[in-house]
Amino acid sequence: MSCVQLDEESFFQSCRRLLKKSDELRDGWSWETAQGAKEGYLRKTVLRSVVTGAKRNQKIEEEEFEQLQSSVAVLENTEEDEDEDEAAVVINRPEAEGGRRLCFQFEFHVVFSSSYGTPVLYFRAFTLEGKSLSLEDVWSFIRPKLRLTSPDALLSTVTQQEHPLLGQTFYMLHPCKTEDFMTPVLQQAQQENRAVNYVLTWLSVVAPLVGLDVPLEYCSDLSPDSEPD
Repeated sequence: MSCVQLDEESFFQSCRRLLKKSDELRDGWSWETAQGAKEGYLRKTVLRSVVTGAKRNQKIEEEEFEQLQSSVAVLENTEEDEDEDEAAVVINRPEAEGGRRLCFQFEFHVVFSSSYGTPVLYFRAFTLEGKSLSLEDVWSFIRPKLRLTSPDALLSTVTQQEHPLLGQTFYMLHPCKTEDFMTPVLQQAQQENRAVNYVLTWLSVVAPLVGLDVPLEYCSDLSPDSEPD
């Protein structure tokens, strides 16, 4: 098996360590199991203030892009003193010119994909009135972060899919590029004989795309003492 692929047990162990640290930080991650299924998944729900409008500040876009590129390096550097900026979610909505803010409840799930041998991030979001986030809204805030220009590139990055354990419609960050950014990190760790929490490292890269924060405190050692309930 490739060093960038996980089996289900390794995924479970990585999640277990992440959950232990999440409990210490009160970061809100939990372990859920679907009714009638043995498999489980990580879950986190957060309220986010979403900036809407057709225009964005170019400097903010560049800073977010640079933050995404350096996210893995930041995770590995436990001596970093500066705080990470809050991951931004900006949506283009024609009815909300001028930077109006809307409150959305985001629900994030981390699910193991046996086909790709990687974690996959599923998410959905609703306003407090129950209106769901559309695929066009999702594309509008992911496009500038990845500098994607073509509809095909967007479609291959984020799509609507049925949740493999719940059978409900979610948005999914496609895992086809996971190997590209995880390979150099894991190979370097292997050469240095250094342990890496695969799920945490992967999450630190993909989470900023959808406005999900991964606190730097996760960089401290995670001990596998307890299992998800």
